[in-house]
Amino acid sequence: MAGCTVARMRTLVLGGGRFAGRALVRAARARGWPVTVFNRGRTHLPGTDDDPEVERLRGDRMSDLGALAGREWDLVADTWSGAPAAVRDSARALAGRAGRYVYVSSCSVYAQPLAGWVPETAPTVPASPDDGPDVPYAQAKAGAEAAVLREFGAERVLIARSGLLVGPWEDVWRLPWWLQRIARGGDVPAPGPAGLPLQFIDVRDLAEWLLDAAERGLAGTYNAVGPAGIATMGEVLDACVEATGSGARLRWVPAEAVLAAGVEPWTDLPLWVPEDHEYRFLHRNDVGRALAAGLRCRPVSRTVADTWAWLRAIGDRPVPAAVRGTACLSPDQEAALLAAAS
Repeated sequence: MAGCTVARMRTLVLGGGRFAGRALVRAARARGWPVTVFNRGRTHLPGTDDDPEVERLRGDRMSDLGALAGREWDLVADTWSGAPAAVRDSARALAGRAGRYVYVSSCSVYAQPLAGWVPETAPTVPASPDDGPDVPYAQAKAGAEAAVLREFGAERVLIARSGLLVGPWEDVWRLPWWLQRIARGGDVPAPGPAGLPLQFIDVRDLAEWLLDAAERGLAGTYNAVGPAGIATMGEVLDACVEATGSGARLRWVPAEAVLAAGVEPWTDLPLWVPEDHEYRFLHRNDVGRALAAGLRCRPVSRTVADTWAWLRAIGDRPVPAAVRGTACLSPDQEAALLAAAS
């Protein structure tokens, strides 16, 4: 079996073509680690040039893992959000040929309702490692966690329950949505209050911490997101105005007026979840364990500026619709919010 306490960890990234996977590939290559990616070769985000030193194996983890046969790695990194059974099969195939397994899960696995700060010991949704593709996101992530633990054993597995991920190459289009709207200038409805604390992490900081943790042989489950209040809604949007140089004017709208206009938090207006809303748990994860284990986060201004630089670099090149996401305000909704602005 491959060792795991080596200076240059031979790393297999299952996926590696999109957001968190791409950040892991880049972070590992920056350390000089040999990197292999295994995917179908179908997803390529504009502005993310391929590293010619990365080995590429092609296959479909739902049906064909043949390209992984006969190989050994020190570290497997996985961000899969589909059928837990696919994670089960991948982990089973690699259990005797890889040293450690890092799985990027989600804080969405915690069972509702949630009150107060959410620790790693909070109950999770019922799930099975044998579940197929037709399960909700939270159940898929929880089932994948169970699959990795069953196949590799707890002492060789690090589970990172990430929260809101932001940064360059974002494939959910939350921060990019705000940047593009603010770049157009004019009056921009901003959901209040401006001091609303947010919780998120730059995907590059997550990737660096995961590789550091793997190198140290860290195992267990961690809420891997920035500290609560790492920035406020106002600080994020102010950073967007500064990065774009658009001169946009933020018009703050009370939370109750936003909801009265039929605007959905998190989906219609990305990042924003008001106090007392059912989704507020997304900004209330206890991250003390990860911080004690060395997790560090860069300032929001750097994340916003770098994301804007990436958006400018891709220009008018097409981005897959599945990547751009669905967040938007209709003209009528935007008008209603501006009319309610204080």
